[in-house]
Amino acid sequence: MVLDIYPIIFALILVMVFATKAIKIIRPYEKGLIERFGKYQKTVDSGLHFIIPFIETLIKIDLREQVIDVPPQEVITNDNAAVTVDAVIYFEITDPFKVAYNVARFELAALKLAQTNLRNVIGELELDETLVSREKINGELRKILDEATDNWGVRVGRVELQKIDPPKDITDAMSKQMKAERTKRAAILDAEGIKQSDILKAEGFKRAAILEAEGRAEAIRRVAEATRFEEIEVAEGEAEAILSVYSAIHKGMPTDDLIAIKYLEALQKIADGKATKIFLPMEVSGILGSIGGIAEIFKEDSPEKRKKKLGELARTFEGMSSED
Repeated sequence: MVLDIYPIIFALILVMVFATKAIKIIRPYEKGLIERFGKYQKTVDSGLHFIIPFIETLIKIDLREQVIDVPPQEVITNDNAAVTVDAVIYFEITDPFKVAYNVARFELAALKLAQTNLRNVIGELELDETLVSREKINGELRKILDEATDNWGVRVGRVELQKIDPPKDITDAMSKQMKAERTKRAAILDAEGIKQSDILKAEGFKRAAILEAEGRAEAIRRVAEATRFEEIEVAEGEAEAILSVYSAIHKGMPTDDLIAIKYLEALQKIADGKATKIFLPMEVSGILGSIGGIAEIFKEDSPEKRKKKLGELARTFEGMSSED
């Protein structure tokens, strides 16, 4: 009975080994290449697949995007400056057949290709251009690698430079140059600020002087206008007063004796001042000499005689006026 169990166990083991070799599972991000006796048969998609053990072989190809790290290497620029550069390459397999049969050790081949072309691209640039042209270098490298790996069934998606390190002496010189540039810009900004401040102050003083001058001119103009208006009004008032007096005199038809009395009243007002001496024109002195007879005129009892003598006195005044 014991000996009869061994063949069953052996058969079960053979079935399990056969099932393990025959049943293959391909995941969603993979494709499979089936070979029969070493010859390519077909490409299968993801899922459950059966192959003939020991006759057929399944090769799985990962289609996910992968990364190759390019180790740091020293590169000489066009102006003979040595820089240390490293990069990363992102790629994905587009044709499983080509990547399996057209290239051996694809990652090593892509790495060497990237290093070689990195030297070529940076070797055409000067140091200053290399330090500021990361995007340009990335684009040129990606284009070169994508064209070279197209026959391998691979698409290069991106190439990124991780760092570009120039030598220490160049770094120190660049640091000093940058510091000098910043100092220069700071001095220029300070000078511009002082210049702008002086300009604004000068503009302010100029504007203030202009406004002050305009204010004085406006004040003088208004004072002159007020004085002119006052003088015009006074002159017009005096003119109106003279016209009124003149009209009133002519309308009243004054007699000679009234004129003589007005002369006396005028002399009385002149004598009312505080001065001790009064200087009169020559013609007024002549009038005063004739006024002495006015008292004699009013002593006359006859009105006809008084009127006659006042007329003679008035004609005397008129003769003196005509001589003037």
